[in-house]
Amino acid sequence: MFTGIVEDTGTVRERTETEDGLRLRIGVDGFDDLHHGQSISVSGVCLTVEEYGSDADDGDTDSDADADGNNSDADDDWFEVFLASETVAKTYLGGVGEGDAVNVERAMPADGRFDGHVVQGHVDTVAEVTAVERVDEDWRFTFSIPEGHGDYLVDKGSVTLDGISLTVAEKRAEEFDVAVIPTTYDLTTLSEKSVGDPVHLEVDVIAKYVENMVDGY
Repeated sequence: MFTGIVEDTGTVRERTETEDGLRLRIGVDGFDDLHHGQSISVSGVCLTVEEYGSDADDGDTDSDADADGNNSDADDDWFEVFLASETVAKTYLGGVGEGDAVNVERAMPADGRFDGHVVQGHVDTVAEVTAVERVDEDWRFTFSIPEGHGDYLVDKGSVTLDGISLTVAEKRAEEFDVAVIPTTYDLTTLSEKSVGDPVHLEVDVIAKYVENMVDGY
């Protein structure tokens, strides 16, 4: 389980297509406690760490050094995940390339602080950015509501977009808005999003349980 409080953005270093899906190597700074089999959210998609390491351990700290001898790649730690064909088909991760940024969050520990809301990392659908507006120091993003998902969105309700726990500011028939504070904008991939870009949408799982319980009454 995740909380939607993105810890950092990682960078896609390598992508390898296979007959069964896609393997991604992602660099991220400071994730030195990764282990094999660990669940990790990559832009809202729950994946499993297959391999992990550090450039410092591999002796590659100077591989990306600039002319002054400074390492231009700050993401010393890395991990690899595999996306099955179904995941590639239902998310936009199949379209990411080397150098693209992704939101990263490790699974919540049992004794951790619950700052967001219940996020499973099970993407329901892919929505689209339809408007981006600067409002004083904040930002207002508008997203499309894919068919069949409008009933799960309510004003002031929780929603997960690219793994980020956000609050629905206003819902309309075919779109909804969220307000984004500067910290969230700066620390996530939202700062790189523009009109027409895709985002992973996960609705609040509580709404699904309620629907299931009352279905047929």
